[in-house]
Amino acid sequence: MSQHHTIRAAAIAGVFAVVALAGCSSPAAVSSAESEDVPGVTDDTVTIGTHTPLTGPAAAGYSSISAAASAYFAYLNAHGGVHGRTIDYIVKDDGYNPANTQTVVRELVQQDEIFALVNGLGTPTHTAVLDYLNQNSVPDLFVASGSTTWNDPETYPYTFGFNADYVVEGAALASYAADEFAGQKVCLLGQDDDFGDEMLEGAELALGEGGLAHVERYAVSNQDVTAQIGALKAAGCEINILGTINGFTALAVGTAAHLGWFPKWFSSSSGADYPTLVGYLGEDLGPKLLQGLTGTNYLPAAGGDSEWVALFRQINDEYNGGAAFDGNTVYGMSVAYLFAEALAAAGENPTRASLIEAIESGGLAGDGMLPLAFSADDHAAYRGVGITVVDQGVQDYVGASYEVDGDEVRTAETAPVAFVTDGIPGD
Repeated sequence: MSQHHTIRAAAIAGVFAVVALAGCSSPAAVSSAESEDVPGVTDDTVTIGTHTPLTGPAAAGYSSISAAASAYFAYLNAHGGVHGRTIDYIVKDDGYNPANTQTVVRELVQQDEIFALVNGLGTPTHTAVLDYLNQNSVPDLFVASGSTTWNDPETYPYTFGFNADYVVEGAALASYAADEFAGQKVCLLGQDDDFGDEMLEGAELALGEGGLAHVERYAVSNQDVTAQIGALKAAGCEINILGTINGFTALAVGTAAHLGWFPKWFSSSSGADYPTLVGYLGEDLGPKLLQGLTGTNYLPAAGGDSEWVALFRQINDEYNGGAAFDGNTVYGMSVAYLFAEALAAAGENPTRASLIEAIESGGLAGDGMLPLAFSADDHAAYRGVGITVVDQGVQDYVGASYEVDGDEVRTAETAPVAFVTDGIPGD
């Protein structure tokens, strides 16, 4: 990036207005002896739901995910649905407040009688309903968070993650830094919660304890990270790994620019979506400040030219009002496709048990860049990630990929899932 351009304080000040996202039974209890009267399933429809921030401080970074998923389901329904049933996706706003999450999820289960909860968003919010969903035998699928909490099949047999977890992302970013920029000082800025903890754990898994030159943490309730950025600068950090969501990524990058400091930024996928970051930083400054931004991904890159992305763009135009197309769009449609694939595999007369069995079978493919890891003993979706870099406004893979197996971090071979005709499972 241009290291010496002039940054006006007034232009950077807008960044500071960002309000950021804060970041049972045993498996054997999932019985196949379900009642014929399956919640949420009729002869013609399958009703599912989600909790997500449509309003409030987190909405700007994430509300487009459920809209994209809804658009895919509208497309799927227009093409006959799954086994002749259309998908009714009920999206409820929780404002990223755990108390609200509890209220809306109970409404979904008790009043709307959903078949499954799909892609509930956020670590603190979803944690608030984790026990409730499992105690009520509600399939809790593809949680929108990289916490390792979702991968505990013994305690939470109905819950499955979707994101590559934060340990994997931290390890991948640190490994790439060591491989490509040997000798440079690698540091970390992370939320003071599980997000930051697990990114730190992954980075140290790759670099060894003490391998990070400096670590700073911040509270999401305080939207001033000047002290943290100043400390990273003073420590001589050359590469900063970020355990931040999009709002705080923009805040960190903008604050550093205001201080006249331009290190390399390596971000978790939760905070590395280029179009979203440009939205925060502005069209004038954003592309300059984000040139070279390194991130992780495990889905088709929004800036790439895969058949999946081409279809998702078409669906976005036809069923999502031509909304801005970015990584959130690909994410939402990828989740929706994976649910459709699981539902198709659950059989012509699906039950909650057959849905769980379909996911644990290991037979689902999704549309990712690496294989899905789901099994009866593993409820994590992706065990590895590819590295992306922003170059001249295009965010795409650069060919490096890493995976975590136990305490081992190693390079991985990406194997993008072949496109399914029309993007409809079973076609």
